Amino acid sequence: MSFATLIKNEITKVDNTKSESIAELSGFISNNAEISQDYIRVSIENASTTRRIFKLIKDLYDVSAIVTVRKNKLTKRNLYILTIKEKRDLILKDLSLMTEDNKQLILPKTYIISDDEEKKAYLRGAFLSCGSINDPKTARYHLEFIVNNKDKAIFLNNLLNEFNLNSKIFNRHKGYMVYIKEAEKISDFLRMIKAFQAVLYFEDIRIYRDHKNMTNRLNNCEQANIDKLISSAEQQLKDINLLKEHIGLELLDDKIREVCEYRLKYPETSLLELSEIISLETGNPITKSGLYHRFRKIKEMANKIKNT
Repeated sequence: MSFATLIKNEITKVDNTKSESIAELSGFISNNAEISQDYIRVSIENASTTRRIFKLIKDLYDVSAIVTVRKNKLTKRNLYILTIKEKRDLILKDLSLMTEDNKQLILPKTYIISDDEEKKAYLRGAFLSCGSINDPKTARYHLEFIVNNKDKAIFLNNLLNEFNLNSKIFNRHKGYMVYIKEAEKISDFLRMIKAFQAVLYFEDIRIYRDHKNMTNRLNNCEQANIDKLISSAEQQLKDINLLKEHIGLELLDDKIREVCEYRLKYPETSLLELSEIISLETGNPITKSGLYHRFRKIKEMANKIKNT
C-alpha cells in the first residue's frame, strides 16, 4: 500500500463540522467530477475515499449516490464510480460549483472557505481528489496536486501559500501540477489536514535521512581532512629528504633539525599531534602554529635547492 493511500485512508476518518464537510466535498467534487445536465459523477480508486464521499453526500443532502465498481485496465485495481442524480442542482449550488442561474463555477465563492478550518477541509478534499505524495523512504520529498485548469491550479496554490507552504505551479503537457518540495512544509501540510499518523511516519523517516546525510557529510569531510593531512605530510617528507640529501640535517638550525627528525620519525601524524609529541618528549613546548611556521621555512629552503 502506497504512502499516499495510507494518508487518504487516515484522513477519511477525520470528524468535520457541517461547514467543513461542505468545504471538503467542494474541494473534492471541484477537482474530480464529470458534471452533466442530469448527474454528477466521480471516479475514485480508493475504497476509503469512496465511503467518505458517499457518506458526506448522504449526511449533507440525504442522497444516496449510485455506486458502480469497475476494474481499472491500467492499474488492475477497482475503480469506484459514484453517480449522483438526485438534487443535482441543489448540491452544486450548495458546494459553490454552480451559480443561481445554473452557470458552472470554476472556483468556489468565499463562503466555502471563510475561515482557516474550512480552508484546511477544502485542501483535504482536494488531496483526496487529485493529490499524491511520495513515500519519504523511497524518493525525494514531493507532494503534488494534478488539476486540468490553470485557474484551479492558481487557486490551490494561493490557498496552500496562505499557510506558508511554499507551493509552486508547474505547467505540464496536460494540465497543471501544484507541488511542494520541502520536507518541513510537506509535514506541515499533513498536520494541517489532520493526517497525524502520517506525520509521525514522515518525521521518523525525515529525521533518519537527515541523520544519515549528516553522517555521510561528516565522513566525507573527515576523509577529505585525512587526504589533506597525508598529502601535506608527504610533501614535508619530500622537502626534508631533499635537505638531507643536499645539505645534511646536522647542518640545519637546531629547531629546524628537530622538526625534521620528528617528522621522519612520525610521518603520518597531524601537525597538532606532532606538536604535542615534540612538546612532551623534548620538554620544549611548541604549538601547532609554531610547527607550521617551521615547516614553511623548510619548504622555502627546499624550493631554493630546486631552483638552483
